[in-house]
Amino acid sequence: MLGLGVGSQTSSRRKTLPQNTENSSPEEDRIAEARQRYRIERKKRLRADGQAQYSQLADTYEEFDHDPWVEPGFTRGPVVEEVQVVIVGGGFAGMLTAIGLLERGITDFRVVDKAGDFGGTWYWNRYPGCMCDVESLIYLPLLEETGYKPTMKYTPAPEIFEHCQRIGRQFKLYPQALFQTEIDTATWDEAASRWRVTTSRGDELSARFLITAGGILHKAKLPAIEGITDFEGRAFHTARWDYSYTGGSPTVPMDNLADKRVGIIGTGATSIQLVPQLARAAKEVYVFQRTPSAVGVRANGPIDPAWFETQKPGWQAERMLNFTAAVSGDQPEQDLVEDGWTTVMWQNTQIEAGDPERATELERADFETMESMRARIDDVIDDPATAEALKPWYGKHCKRICFHDDYLAAFNQPNVHLVDTEGQGVREVTAQGPVVNGKQYELDLLVYASGFEVTTGLVSRLGFDPVGREGVRLSERWADGAHTLHGVLTNGFPNLLVCHFLQAGYGLNFHHYLNELTAHLVSIVATAVDDDITSIEATVEAEDAWLALLWEAGKGFGRYSASCTPSFHNSEGDRTMAAARNVVHPGNLMLYAAHLERWREAGDLPGTTVVRAVTAGAD
Repeated sequence: MLGLGVGSQTSSRRKTLPQNTENSSPEEDRIAEARQRYRIERKKRLRADGQAQYSQLADTYEEFDHDPWVEPGFTRGPVVEEVQVVIVGGGFAGMLTAIGLLERGITDFRVVDKAGDFGGTWYWNRYPGCMCDVESLIYLPLLEETGYKPTMKYTPAPEIFEHCQRIGRQFKLYPQALFQTEIDTATWDEAASRWRVTTSRGDELSARFLITAGGILHKAKLPAIEGITDFEGRAFHTARWDYSYTGGSPTVPMDNLADKRVGIIGTGATSIQLVPQLARAAKEVYVFQRTPSAVGVRANGPIDPAWFETQKPGWQAERMLNFTAAVSGDQPEQDLVEDGWTTVMWQNTQIEAGDPERATELERADFETMESMRARIDDVIDDPATAEALKPWYGKHCKRICFHDDYLAAFNQPNVHLVDTEGQGVREVTAQGPVVNGKQYELDLLVYASGFEVTTGLVSRLGFDPVGREGVRLSERWADGAHTLHGVLTNGFPNLLVCHFLQAGYGLNFHHYLNELTAHLVSIVATAVDDDITSIEATVEAEDAWLALLWEAGKGFGRYSASCTPSFHNSEGDRTMAAARNVVHPGNLMLYAAHLERWREAGDLPGTTVVRAVTAGAD
């Protein structure tokens, strides 16, 4: 394993798929049975309210949304200034954008973030057991530039947060950051060609460009359960962990839970990491499950310092490209990362098949992957009923696959109880705790591992509603879904640059995606500065053409997604026009990056309306 200290998991992944025969084989019968089971399980989970089944923290209970990581009573004087750029968000995207601007000689910008420090997701997520689920060598930004060596193949959250702080210090970003600050309003001033931004701290910022880099995992959400605020025990979201109640810290066991009954709602990527920690600490743990996750082997381990020192300049970019190819079905000659992701995702099974034989082959490959996940559950779980309830019945691209070595085994412990809601989720909470199938579960602590808003409207995630030309709000222009060129520029909102993945690209390694996208955003700003461009926005025709390209390229992905169990991947099964417009460029991330590169190389900013400054003496 290239000296990383963990074992390879790729020995069996590139096996030859069995071929169809004229008569039905036992394997084909199993695939047909699975296909029917997928339909049944999907139908159980379909809800008319779609994404409305969730609410925001502050809308549910204000205490849920407080920042537990800062001292109360912070104050500062308001900042009134003109800058080239206001960047909304201090996570990976915001930091990479800021550093890119500095590299292009653009130094007058502000970074605004609700949090008390840099880090984004890694500022908020400090729950026990939290770590990255993509290899740290390719997930942590700027390892070569900072000279930092991660300790583990999958690094714990405190180490990632510390690295974000390291980046902030090394690149001197702190003086330009406004933390514990939220945007109140952002309005385009047509006469001045500036964005007028006001904040919760009384700041008045005038910016040439407004870049929304809020990330995809920063706006925590709660299930809108009846009676959720009636619970009389302690309750919080995993992104607002309360160590004053549980005891311990991200690195110290939770000693206050030894006599506590703890419930956790959610069985996604967060719960996978958290449940083993609760199992070690709490008297009783109740895991409330709507949809089980597919959980593969993690095989975490230390990174060999000697191996790390042998890497040549450019190694991180090369490794990121290699991983992206490996999990996009492009099968590079050598798999540099060799982990669960590259084992499971080596073949993209949601692409357009082209013919029935190919469709059959793809379905078989997908089935084999998920069947191996289900078989692992039988191997690990002692109780057959629990094992059956934990099995994921959906395709491998339907939900983000998880990897952990202790989650499944936790259910063999006598103090851990799976409460399977048969796809319905918890629908009622009383003063004592959740009620499922008429049974009351009395708890001391209720933890919501319900994740973050991902495919909701941009305005919901931003927390403010940009006002563009002629007083039109972004929520109005995007009432039926996103309208963009490349997911970045939108008509009627000059100099607003969006950094998200709606109508843009995506990759399992989000850092790689952000590298490509933030470089594009910086290029637009730098071009505007160099060429005296006052404003730039997409044309309606370019927006429509880009959406048509996305729809054509994603036909196979759309059909696959329509058969999936509801999740954030398919907007909880939403079939509205807004969901249809909020698509992602399918396939290998580098296909999307190539669109951006061709656009930049064209030299004439195609598909945009550009206004340039009038210089003295011009006609």
